[in-house]
Parts: sequence; structure tokens; C-alpha cells
Amino acid sequence: MDLRLLKYFIAVYEERNVTKAAARCFVSQPSLSNAIRQLEEDLGTRLFERSPKGMSITDDAAHLYPRALRLVKESQELNVMFKEKDEIASIEIGTFPDLSPKKMKEFLQVLKVQLPSLSLRFVDHDCLSDARITLDAFKREEELFIPLWEEKYVLCVHRKHYFAERTVVRPEDLHDEDFIECPPCEVHHQTIGLLADSMHKMNIVAKADNKLQIMHLVESGFGISFLPTGVLEFAHEIVSVPFDGPSMVRKVGLCCPASESRTSVMDDVLNLIFTKYTVRIDSF
Repeated sequence: MDLRLLKYFIAVYEERNVTKAAARCFVSQPSLSNAIRQLEEDLGTRLFERSPKGMSITDDAAHLYPRALRLVKESQELNVMFKEKDEIASIEIGTFPDLSPKKMKEFLQVLKVQLPSLSLRFVDHDCLSDARITLDAFKREEELFIPLWEEKYVLCVHRKHYFAERTVVRPEDLHDEDFIECPPCEVHHQTIGLLADSMHKMNIVAKADNKLQIMHLVESGFGISFLPTGVLEFAHEIVSVPFDGPSMVRKVGLCCPASESRTSVMDDVLNLIFTKYTVRIDSF
């Protein structure tokens, strides 16, 4: 008997909802549904009755549930019994550049306190790794994205720029302003498109591939730009000015495999995030 199938069965039995059970098990809904069907085929019986209102249990499911709990518990006890005491749980995490140092520190502190034996290795964002702390825009099709925090985009100028004294800047005020663009950034595309719709345009004086490069250009007086609040924690010569335009944010979270290819250590981290760290997205 595949214990993984029993764990999925327990989650569906207790949640009575495939979507909630899939989130609890950190797998996609189709993967969990297929697993339940496989278990039913292996046992030769129907465990759940499916309807638009949700899942209802059958008599066979009620008989299986306590036995499944016992088998899973015994399996976990065996793992603990034969686990080396000095074994170090290790994972590699790829990190996206220019994320908020403050929020990253808070997240790592939670890992350190709750999983004291965990050994971390940080690698480049695009390297092969167990998980990535990145933006939702970079989630791959086969991955889960678990939100950690949000960073708002704000209009940033050098502290000596005349916008620095303004209480508010409107979209039309950006007409003919020297602007530093990040071509991969959707927010910059939206802003440029917003101005184009109203027959305004900015003067693109520089381009950069990441937000730290843009921060350095703004601090050097090349022009203005929109930056996420997390990047401003690195800045010393930049002022953020209230912008009377669309509110824009970027979502930061943990991306990891959504299948059984995850390691048990990675599952421990996911369980910690889900139950201890955040079920919400902290904004600032």
C-alpha cells in the first residue's frame, strides 16, 4: 500500500473538500483527485461520493480512516526510530535579487527558530534548487506558489529632484520626465501604456535588468522610476513621492515542486510556512 495515497485519503476525509485537502498536502487538485481514484481502484471500492456540494464519505471510507491513521503514524514512528541523531536536514533555496532584506530576515528567523536543525544553502535564482524565493510572475507550471509578503511599487526620485517637494504626483506630471525603465517589469509597461493612452510619454534615459540597478541610477540622478518598497531599504539618496495612479504591487513567495519529487525536508518547511509563518500576505 502506498502511504502517500493514505495521507491524501486522510486529508480528503477530514476536509471533505478536494481543494482544501490539496492545499493542505501541497499538491495540485488534479494530482490529489487522481491519487484518490488510484486508491479506490487498488482497494476495489468507492471511498467518496462526489457532488457539486462537496465530498461525502462511504461506509468503506469510515472503516478505512482509523486504519489509515494508524499506518501513517507507525510509518512516521519508524522514520524517527531509525533516523540518525546527528543527521542534518539540508535544502537549497534560490533567491530572487533585490527582495526586501527586512522581510527576508523575518522569514529566515522563523525557519531558524522553528527548524533549528535545518541547514540552508542559498544559490542563484536560476540555479537548480529545492525551492525558490521569488515573484509570482516567475512561478513555473509544475510549481506551487506560497505567498510570503507583498511589496508596493512607489514613485522614486533623487532627494534633490523637484518632485521630492510634491505632496502628490499625477500621471500627466510624468510627461517628458527622464525615466529609467526596467524592460522585464510589468509595472513599468503599465505606466508607459497609461501615459500613451492619454497622449503623454516619458523620456527613457536609461534601462536596467533589475531593481537594484535602477536604484543606483535614480540615486545618481539619471532620472525617476518606480521601485518596490523592499528595494528602498538599500537606498540613501532616494525619496518616494505619493503617486495619484493605479496601485501596483509585486507578490513574493516560495516556489517549489507540486509533486512527490519534493524532499521530506521541503515538506517540513512547507508545513511550517502554512501553519506557523503566514496564511496571509503581509503588506507594507
